[in-house]
Amino acid sequence: MSEHKGLFDRSAAAGIPAMPLLDKLPLRRRIPQNVHSVMDYKGAVLVTGVGLLSGLGAARTASLVLGCSGLGVSLLTDYKLSLVKFIPIEVHEAIDYVWSFGVIAAPFLFGGARRSRWATWVHVLVGASTILASLFTDYRAQRGVQWVRGQPTDLGPVGA
Repeated sequence: MSEHKGLFDRSAAAGIPAMPLLDKLPLRRRIPQNVHSVMDYKGAVLVTGVGLLSGLGAARTASLVLGCSGLGVSLLTDYKLSLVKFIPIEVHEAIDYVWSFGVIAAPFLFGGARRSRWATWVHVLVGASTILASLFTDYRAQRGVQWVRGQPTDLGPVGA
């Protein structure tokens, strides 16, 4: 049996398993954390890029704010592909859902949907793919950062 390496590593060396959101989500943890991390960065860059290219006032500002905030959260999360391990992985998961719904809603709330269909499609696809990926991501912390003491990050032995 070969050892998992790189982005697709789901072994114990990949990090500390996160507590499931609402004690039920994600449904089945199939997507490795590192793959999800790359998706986070890619989605944030796409949303930021749409903001820079769309030139649509409030919709442009919303794209830039959402994209930069997504990038900032990714850079500060307690996972392998971040700069600073500050945001607990469980908080990051919750932010993924809120951020994704915001990305989907932004073009409709700020007038971008009527002016730029391609920008709207980018928003909807990035938001929907992030929600879908979040449901199935095997969230893993690197250091077990917690904001609330007494809340376990580690579920116990791998395979339990």
